[in-house]
Amino acid sequence: MSDEPKGPGAVALGWWTRNIAPREMPSAKALSARLRRAAPLAVLCEPAVQDLARGLSLGPAQADRLVQLAVLLAEVREHVPERLARRLGGAEPVLSPLRFQRLIRAEGVELTDLLRRALSMADRRCNVAALATDILHWEAARPRWCFDYFGAEAPVQSLEEKVQ
Repeated sequence: MSDEPKGPGAVALGWWTRNIAPREMPSAKALSARLRRAAPLAVLCEPAVQDLARGLSLGPAQADRLVQLAVLLAEVREHVPERLARRLGGAEPVLSPLRFQRLIRAEGVELTDLLRRALSMADRRCNVAALATDILHWEAARPRWCFDYFGAEAPVQSLEEKVQ
């Protein structure tokens, strides 16, 4: 089985690799800076963000999630195999358990702000594909983040699946 990302994570990683990762290119550095500082509508006005939306098949109904994703991807400096929640937690967490609980419960703009701070605490390094997939499916990702943060393996099956 391959560790290569699939689905929306692969699309987002490809987009990040082309548009944000090459920090030696002035265009990548400028786009990253604009995305980090822009208001939501300004983020949506970026041609590169519209390319990301097309790649992910996101429309106006998902505009908030697209803005959140673009802003957070602009914060990442290095793609590494480790998921963000694992980088934040573990035996010696860089993000306190109370702050992690606040992050897990957050919604909307507060979630974006807390994730931006968390990325900074994780040295702006994480698995870009996993982060993108998690942002796009945040409700489903929250339980796995709890397991990742505490360094535990998430159960393969949910309790419901075991009962059936």
